[in-house]
Amino acid sequence: MKKVEHSAYLLRVKPLLKELIAELEKEFAFVSVLASDSTAKVYSVSGRGVSVSEHSWLSGRGFVVRVYDGTDCGEYSFSEITKEEIPEIVKNVKELITLRRTVEGAFEVSSCEIPSEEETVLDQCTEYEISPEEQSDETIIAGLGELCRLAKDCDERVLDASAVLNYQKYTKLYLSKKKDMIQSVMWTNGSFVVMASRGEEIKDYYKSYSVLGGSELLEGMKKDVRDAVGVVIELLDAKQMEPGEYECICAPDVTGMIVHEAFGHGVEMDMFVKDRALASRFIGRPVASSLVTMHDGAAAAKETATYFFDDEGTLAGDTVVIEKGILKQGICDSVAAAHLKVRPTGNGRRESFERKAYTRMTNTFFESGKDTVEDMIASISYGYLLENASSGMEDPKNWGIQCIVNIAREIKDGKLTGRIFSPIILTGYVPDLLKSISMMSKNVVLAGGGFCGKGSKEWVKVSDGGPYIKARIRLG
Repeated sequence: MKKVEHSAYLLRVKPLLKELIAELEKEFAFVSVLASDSTAKVYSVSGRGVSVSEHSWLSGRGFVVRVYDGTDCGEYSFSEITKEEIPEIVKNVKELITLRRTVEGAFEVSSCEIPSEEETVLDQCTEYEISPEEQSDETIIAGLGELCRLAKDCDERVLDASAVLNYQKYTKLYLSKKKDMIQSVMWTNGSFVVMASRGEEIKDYYKSYSVLGGSELLEGMKKDVRDAVGVVIELLDAKQMEPGEYECICAPDVTGMIVHEAFGHGVEMDMFVKDRALASRFIGRPVASSLVTMHDGAAAAKETATYFFDDEGTLAGDTVVIEKGILKQGICDSVAAAHLKVRPTGNGRRESFERKAYTRMTNTFFESGKDTVEDMIASISYGYLLENASSGMEDPKNWGIQCIVNIAREIKDGKLTGRIFSPIILTGYVPDLLKSISMMSKNVVLAGGGFCGKGSKEWVKVSDGGPYIKARIRLG
């Protein structure tokens, strides 16, 4: 395994950033700078053609200064720094704070309590096997093209297949009077879609992949091609489901969608500050089955949402949100933490240096249980095995969820019948669903193929998952 290298550019401008901080500390009681330098690309192959492009909002470099003076606070972002530009940056930061003071109601007022930091020096990097930056674009495109050809060769009913690989490599540098921290991270995502037809019936099947690493991910994608084709052929026989409440087993990806949508958003504590989350009234109370323990944290797992410190300079953590069914605490950024008089959990994240930090999920998952999947299936007289999560939405104010699952496999008298239903809408009141969990499998699987949006739809990388779970769920 190799370690991701730090940005040479950020290392070169680090002395200038320290000089900027020294100048601003003449005026402000607290000053911090977050610097970021990121590269990201997207590769795509399908019957429609080939595409290679830079990922626009995951690429770029820039800086954000945060200052406090005891009565007010503010942030200022910029994309370049030279010694000659430092006086202009200092001037702009001072003017920003003056404007906040003089234009009443023009800004959302944040907590202006001066942060208390501990002395911290940190230098960390994630690892990878094969760097997409060290491979040619032609090599990666050839690998994706092979996936598509393999799928088309599997069955004559396959109309088309498409494969995508995208990666991000970033370095972030956080500096303040007491902190000097740098981290470099690389993650890679892949996805595979296969489309099949029979007569006028057309179905497609989507599968995503993720790794905290590099383009070694391609090898894992190749192993699944035949199975993916098999599933899309099954979907040609899929039926419409009779709506109702059923005993269900959720595969880890469906569990992850429930974790993320049902409870992840509901415990983001910047929503507590605004009284937009029902969870704020349930701290210390049962909200799930006693089998359920839930975590969130960039340090809680090694997946695409892993990092070593957040975008406010708080060290990454592992927050136990639910412990044996009891809601213990939420997750929070430093501003929400100051409002609520709690410690930040390392969940302050920005889409980019130009964006505000919000409380955001990272690696969110349920702990494992003690059951086998075979025993879980055998325990159901009539119900479904739910697979291939698609999308979801939540209502933190009222704890409602609505999710889409692509596959429901019928279970009757403790056995899979071979019948398949699609698509499936999963709905319900979150505590009812979580309290109905009666079995959990031994193995936990996380996946980080997706992004999560918040606020003005700022997007950040997340992962979620858990074990197989058995619960009563409303389907339609």
